Amino acid sequence: MDFGLTGKTALVLGASRGLGAASATLLATEGAHVIAASRSGTAPAAGIEGVALDLSDPANIAALIARLKAQPVDILVNNCGGPAAGPAKGQTIAAWQTAFDTMAAPFFAISDAALPGMITKGWGRIVTIGSSGIVQPIPNLALSNGVRGAIAGWSKTLAEEVAADGITVNMVLPGRISTDRFAELDGLKADKTGTPLEAVQTASRKSIPAGRYGTPEEFAAVVAFLCAQQASYVTGSLLRVDGGMIRGL
Repeated sequence: MDFGLTGKTALVLGASRGLGAASATLLATEGAHVIAASRSGTAPAAGIEGVALDLSDPANIAALIARLKAQPVDILVNNCGGPAAGPAKGQTIAAWQTAFDTMAAPFFAISDAALPGMITKGWGRIVTIGSSGIVQPIPNLALSNGVRGAIAGWSKTLAEEVAADGITVNMVLPGRISTDRFAELDGLKADKTGTPLEAVQTASRKSIPAGRYGTPEEFAAVVAFLCAQQASYVTGSLLRVDGGMIRGL
């Protein structure tokens, strides 16, 4: 299927590895000019423009916003790493503020900067990579569950506001996908419980109806579809890519 993205410009955040890199690479394969932003500034594949961006640095964000005003994009994929693992109990105000300032606030500001160009063209796509913890909170990831939940509320609200402008706003929620981030979480669980890593991963796979972890490429295919011409009537959605792991309706 041709997604109709030839000639479109896409900005993908957190694109040097994992879900962001896979999404950037597939969008480029579909014909988009892709700008891959990450702390390293490393492009994930040939033909993709890499730019340095640290979401915790206000100056970096301001520079990107200035670029978006001068060079509008058609597609924005919001993505970032998660905060440190930990329980809800005992978290400091500073920890919550830092998590919000480095995850949610940059997404909101960068999306706002991208919107005028999309509105002028009457076409745009904003896709935010979230977490299954939005639907079913993940134990010991309180900061991520809370802040990503706030992002979900923002995404749904924005979708209604800009739908008439030809702009769709959606979230994609990964379950257990084979990325460095998920390998880290498996390792933390193994260390905490004193269980061999292989046993932790085997038990995890058994809890997934598909019986395996997903691949970044499978996840990226859903992101790319939401950016496609064919997805013009899909907006305000939280779409899970989790192999059936989340049992809730």
